[in-house]
Amino acid sequence: MPNIFLVGTHWGDEGKGKIVDVLSDKSTACVRFQGGHNAGHTLVIKGKKTILHLIPSGILRDSCKSIIGNGVVVSLEALIDEIDNLVTSDVQVEDKLTISEGCHIILPTHKALDIAREKSLGKKSIGTTGRGIGPAYEDKVSRQGIRLKDFEDKNFEKKLQNLVSYHNFILKNYYNDSEVPLVSVIKDLESYYSQVKKYVCNIEELLNEVVKTSGCIFEGAQGTMLDIDHGTYPYVTSSNTTFAGLLSGTGLSPTDIEYSLGITKAYTTRVGQGPFPSELDGELGKNIAKWGGEKGATTGRDRRCGWLDTKILRKSIKLNNINGIALTKLDVLDKLDKIKICLNYGEIDYNSMSVNDLEYLEMDGWQQSTSNAKSYDDLPKNAKLYIEKIEDICSTSIVLVSTGPDREQIIYRNKIFE
Repeated sequence: MPNIFLVGTHWGDEGKGKIVDVLSDKSTACVRFQGGHNAGHTLVIKGKKTILHLIPSGILRDSCKSIIGNGVVVSLEALIDEIDNLVTSDVQVEDKLTISEGCHIILPTHKALDIAREKSLGKKSIGTTGRGIGPAYEDKVSRQGIRLKDFEDKNFEKKLQNLVSYHNFILKNYYNDSEVPLVSVIKDLESYYSQVKKYVCNIEELLNEVVKTSGCIFEGAQGTMLDIDHGTYPYVTSSNTTFAGLLSGTGLSPTDIEYSLGITKAYTTRVGQGPFPSELDGELGKNIAKWGGEKGATTGRDRRCGWLDTKILRKSIKLNNINGIALTKLDVLDKLDKIKICLNYGEIDYNSMSVNDLEYLEMDGWQQSTSNAKSYDDLPKNAKLYIEKIEDICSTSIVLVSTGPDREQIIYRNKIFE
């Protein structure tokens, strides 16, 4: 299997976790390259659900290394909780997990700033998870962040003191909020670091080794339209979720990546605030959310649902140089007699969050179960027509089809993934 870059084509929640889990069966390593614990990847194996936030989804495979790249911002507390939960579930972690010493860490004051900012914005809030990811990236860019390697520096406590004092000044004097005690921050972080230190190293040599053996999977958090540069700004995340983020978040070369796989839900969803041109506001949208279990894996927030937006899909294909698409949650549409595809619309008005000239294509549904299909030929005729219409609109092949949450509910249409 080639080295594969996986990316969500819309606003995240497309089902990347399952696809990574399926492909990691034949992978040497799975690498996470951006984001923080504000994203959740849900995996279902033989009916058992596992939700991961920081650790790559390949951790559930015994033969797959899991690597957290330098582009990820890490909450040590969340990481330890995640490791403990995996160990409790009899998942081997210690010999498989490696974390870049270049990762920036999320401080308690980052979380406090995130929450205070969202509160101050009121109805104009971005809809962040309040977990400190944005403020952590701000400090990274302003060259005052704390990296994992800084814990080994003799000036660590002084650097941390300066940063926490700066954060507390803003919390107190700008947001009129409570300060975070420095003593507790230092004590907690040193305790957390002592528990994860064994996983931390310079990952450059390891990454170069695994990409040479091929079969390496690169997964990000969120989706293309949450990219800080190319998404629906300002309703975006604080990092590059696209192909460019893979390169900066690992230090690898574009030539190391041999296949770009877009993960696309059979309909479109979005969590939090921001524009959503094809959103279904009525009963149908609520039913799709119910059938698809559309709640955020990280926050439990309801996901907004709408028809598949192929204008965004075409943009994602170009931005990420996508070679093929994995279409997920096809089974959620099984009950519908009519299904629409959003083809185009005008520019987004970010004041009203609206668009003009929405253009849809309506197709007949298949109204029968797809969840037990083992091959493409097993799918209902109208389900195949729906898939082929998406391929025609986007000039890209759908190479994988997911018809349920379990790792076994997958249809292969390209031999390189089998």
